[in-house]
Amino acid sequence: MRILVVEDETRLAATLQDLMELNGYTADVCHDGEEGLDNALSGIYDVIILDVMLPRMDGFTVLRRLREEGNATPVLMLTARSETSDKVEGLDRGADYYLTKPFEPKELLACIRALTRRQPELRNTDVLEFGGLRLEKNSFTLSCGGRSVRLSRKEFDICELLMLNRNLVLTKESLLLKIWGYESDAEDNNVEVYISFLRKKLAHIQAKARIRTIRMVGYCLEEAKEETE
Repeated sequence: MRILVVEDETRLAATLQDLMELNGYTADVCHDGEEGLDNALSGIYDVIILDVMLPRMDGFTVLRRLREEGNATPVLMLTARSETSDKVEGLDRGADYYLTKPFEPKELLACIRALTRRQPELRNTDVLEFGGLRLEKNSFTLSCGGRSVRLSRKEFDICELLMLNRNLVLTKESLLLKIWGYESDAEDNNVEVYISFLRKKLAHIQAKARIRTIRMVGYCLEEAKEETE
């Protein structure tokens, strides 16, 4: 799961990024509102942590613009101001939750878990199952029947996306953005390499599900059709 942190206090932003990554999330950081809005509109994030007091564009404006563009990504707003009117304004503009600084890391993580539980495609992601496959987040293990294999972080992230979007085509561009990030130099070949790795591991555990290539578009995880005589 990918999280965007929009926070101008560099030390706090770095702390939040470390906290997210220690808890199994991938996190990108922006330090001003305009950059934050640009990244948020990419649509690659599952949750946005958004500060209110930001240079170039305040958090309220970022949130308003985001919702006007039809982006429904859950937003957790952070602010040093505790006035009820500020909280009301944030919630009225489309925020999903509001935390006042300073806050406890455990509370922040609980808020993120609560926000992702509201999205059906992200529920119960500690274990994903499809077509006889079982993907375990805590151990990065992919199994089928009594056979299992350990995945690298990139392999796991791609496999998770494919399983969450089962039977749907994911473009190479969407995989690049979601897995490598908005400002990465990774190219299509990086996706192809990791898809190849995953296919070998699916074959190793004798999985019935397969990754199908949709030529010139992307990839789709589907259950292999049984051959009829």
